[in-house]
Amino acid sequence: MASKGQDRRTQDRRTTIEDVARQANVSVATVSRVLNPPKGAYVAESTRRQVLEVVDELGYRPFRAGRTLRTQVSHLVALLIPDITNAFYSAIAHSVEVALRELGYSMILCNTNESPELQGDYLEEMQQNQVAAILLLGAVDTPALRRAIDSTTPLVFLNRRAPADLQMPFIGIDNRAAGRAVAEHFLARKYHPIGVIHGPLTSTASSERFEGFRDRLAEAGHELADGFIAAGVLTIESGYTAVDRLLGDGRRPAAIFCGNDLMAYGAYRRCAEIGLRVPEDVALFGFDDNPLNDWLATWLSTVRVPYDRFGAAAAEVMREFLGGATQAHAPEFVLPY
Repeated sequence: MASKGQDRRTQDRRTTIEDVARQANVSVATVSRVLNPPKGAYVAESTRRQVLEVVDELGYRPFRAGRTLRTQVSHLVALLIPDITNAFYSAIAHSVEVALRELGYSMILCNTNESPELQGDYLEEMQQNQVAAILLLGAVDTPALRRAIDSTTPLVFLNRRAPADLQMPFIGIDNRAAGRAVAEHFLARKYHPIGVIHGPLTSTASSERFEGFRDRLAEAGHELADGFIAAGVLTIESGYTAVDRLLGDGRRPAAIFCGNDLMAYGAYRRCAEIGLRVPEDVALFGFDDNPLNDWLATWLSTVRVPYDRFGAAAAEVMREFLGGATQAHAPEFVLPY
């Protein structure tokens, strides 16, 4: 029988792969093949079950930092997010984090604040840390991004597609089709005149939403007037200030399409301050279906981007990478909206 001092030492010491091998009566190499099966390796089912039972009994957890140094394979995935204060982006990040954990990965969250320079810094740092992949939720096209695309670290684009001339793994909706659907909604309700507050056109998502909306209106003979187009930066403050630009010279659109829900929040606040009722005097339409809408913006019509489905799609892309797929052949997930 072990002494109390020995018990404490056993509890304090981290269980090793050698401990698992000794108790399962197999080699360390066999334990490694069971826990991290290399391509083409075979382990008898009875042996695999025996090893996994001992792993569970001893509570063994692989020390992944050491494994990364030996094999150059990391179980860290970086997610670059453009605005951590936006509940929509945070909901996507949560979905991705949960799915990656179930797949055996840990996620590093990097908030870029829509800064091209900060995005570049994170891309370089994550590559130096040999992460398994970098997921970009809202990428900005920069020389640093182009260099990262040419590197050996897999990149996956979420919500915003890769720059137009590049074919890269993508998870998100068809933003152009969604913009056209909003235009159809406006046309069916005979809104006139129509205003729009679009996001930065350097964002593929913002530009596609705006272009789909604008082009469908034009096809129906309703060209957007220059005075009813305002550019924004996907924040509440931007939507707030843009309303004054749309209402110049006594004009008033019957409805305004905002590039995201945050901009619609700001537009709503400004409309209320100047005595305009929503939707009676001016209808507001957003984009994303921010999780806060059910609590704070029941007045808002919006396009629902299924943020809860990004995680499963990201996990599937990671499985493809594990199976040897390259970026050029990784799947694209166009989600329903």
